[in-house]
Amino acid sequence: MAHTVKTKTDGRKPALPVRASLPTTAVRMNLLGVEYFHLKTEDGGDLFLTQYGCPFWEHLQPHNWYARDWFETKRERLLGTSTVYRLPTKEVGGVSLHLVVKWSRVGEVIPVDTLTMNKFIHAEFNSPFEEFSLLMELRKGEYGPPDIRIRTQKPLAIYVPSERLQFWQTGRSEDKMAAKLARSPGVELDILRQYVVIYGWVKGLDLVETADLFQLEGTARNQMLAGMTSLVIHELEQKGYRVVDMKPAHVIVRPQPDFSLMRDRHRQIVYALIDYELMLRTEEHEQAVRSANRQYYLSHMARRFEDNASNPLPSHLKAVNILGVDYIYGHAESTGGLMWVVGKDPELFNFFLPERWRRTPKNPLADHSQAAHTRTKDNVNLVWKISRLGLRPEVPDDSSNSRAILEHGFNNPFEAFSYAMEIARRGGRTTYPRAIYMTGHKTETQLVDLRHYTPLADLRTPDGHPVLRQDHDYITIWGWWNGPDQQLADHDTGHYRSLNLHQAQEMKLLSATEVVGLLEHARLRLARFGFEDLNLEPEHLLIAFDAKKQLVLDTFGKPELRLCNFELVRPLAADVPTA
Repeated sequence: MAHTVKTKTDGRKPALPVRASLPTTAVRMNLLGVEYFHLKTEDGGDLFLTQYGCPFWEHLQPHNWYARDWFETKRERLLGTSTVYRLPTKEVGGVSLHLVVKWSRVGEVIPVDTLTMNKFIHAEFNSPFEEFSLLMELRKGEYGPPDIRIRTQKPLAIYVPSERLQFWQTGRSEDKMAAKLARSPGVELDILRQYVVIYGWVKGLDLVETADLFQLEGTARNQMLAGMTSLVIHELEQKGYRVVDMKPAHVIVRPQPDFSLMRDRHRQIVYALIDYELMLRTEEHEQAVRSANRQYYLSHMARRFEDNASNPLPSHLKAVNILGVDYIYGHAESTGGLMWVVGKDPELFNFFLPERWRRTPKNPLADHSQAAHTRTKDNVNLVWKISRLGLRPEVPDDSSNSRAILEHGFNNPFEAFSYAMEIARRGGRTTYPRAIYMTGHKTETQLVDLRHYTPLADLRTPDGHPVLRQDHDYITIWGWWNGPDQQLADHDTGHYRSLNLHQAQEMKLLSATEVVGLLEHARLRLARFGFEDLNLEPEHLLIAFDAKKQLVLDTFGKPELRLCNFELVRPLAADVPTA
């Protein structure tokens, strides 16, 4: 049985016959708000079809356009700094489809002038899925004046070839990627993967070609190019978007025999924007989207463990339970990595995809643990920590406590989340575990302690992967403590300000004696809940101040302490869930 795909034609006859039956192997998924059907290709690659690409899924199979002999003889290199081609597909059902295929430049240095870079200092190429997400949003046109319409190419598909390249073949900046990896190892895109974005061809000529056709020179040429480019920039901003490197070659128009440009029924010039890898929202639009996304996130996060029969799991996500913790499991398609999001709500999955947090500004928390606080693209505060699973803990001496640390080793991410959840269930206070991310690229880290791989050695993901893989990094994602989830969901105001005990002492909010006392208090309470932290330090405990700058107190009148590090936490009791 094949999937049936309904396509919108807006009352107009489709350009090509619609083939609406997808193979039964097609998996429907939502990535960053865009619906895709995912297919494995004959060459072992991945094809993500949009609503516009689904009717032509056979045309978009790589063997119908990317086969070496066909691609090399039929392609037409288009002008520009990127690798982009126009080419026809092979005939399917007697019809050929004209494509624009472009190799994503995510991770590369942006080749724009100094003035532009100073204006958009943090600009980076969109990932393929971010590019399609922004473009689909623009095409809907829900933001800004309804009478302005920005025409674009139709995004058909994203193709990810199966082969990995040598680094020199990627075209990406080794220095830039190395700098990123130094700041946040294990967080970036898999830089050896290729991503090919596939668009439909737009009829017409770009503004430069049009000026040549009209034989415009000097002032007349400059006025035409500058005037039309300015019009597009203005209307694009009215709709809430801008393109960092906007140029005349990115605008397609329809020249008429009388040396005029085609206009619509409202007498407005018909044009199409054709480059989106550096498209972003305006500040006002971005703030509106971030605010809406944050409210959606907070409302769902407060109910993440509730069963919701009206919100069934999409086929690309699976519900799993590991060491007593419920997760929504799926793939991070932009990196080839894997994700486990705590809870039962599939709507939260997209918030933790690496493209939402890996490139946002980071505030390092502790050099030795490679942890950072960031505010995601959805305006959500998170803390990510690179797991030290498999590494040997550094200890200061040969004391009994140091020997206990060495004998135990670092917890794996699932143990850390399980212990945090169990402590909270028993009445303790912890930061909230949010998600676990396994990077797509392989690591060359030399592991020396494999003991914490053993508890989950036989456990597999729903698609057959080992849950713990020694050749990949794992990153745990935690909530940034600024108030209880339910409180923030009800009223996203009155945020708490949190400090660890070391910071509080440095700021003279607590004395050294008070810090020692609170550490002992935390140690006793942790033991009461059946756990111990083999390396309990002031940095592992948070205190908080409410919106009135009052210290948040527990039921005993002491500063409420919240444990935020679980690398060396272990149970004292035997009733903690195991694999």
